[in-house]
Amino acid sequence: MDASAAKFIGAGLACLALLGAAIGIGNIFGNFLAGALRNPSAADAQFGRAMLGFALCEATGLFGLVVAFVILFG
Repeated sequence: MDASAAKFIGAGLACLALLGAAIGIGNIFGNFLAGALRNPSAADAQFGRAMLGFALCEATGLFGLVVAFVILFG
């Protein structure tokens, strides 16, 4: 196997973190909406926690993307 082929395979595997982030974000907002529809008065209090979960999931996806770029261009 050529070294450049291994770099592409490694970068592709590092991009799987983006898939996990997308699943996590969908899970967070889906559960938030389900809870907000059941108890609308508590939705405002939980919105900040949903945004925190979104930010943490997005950060893990971005870290995976950075690792993929480091593998490709480093």
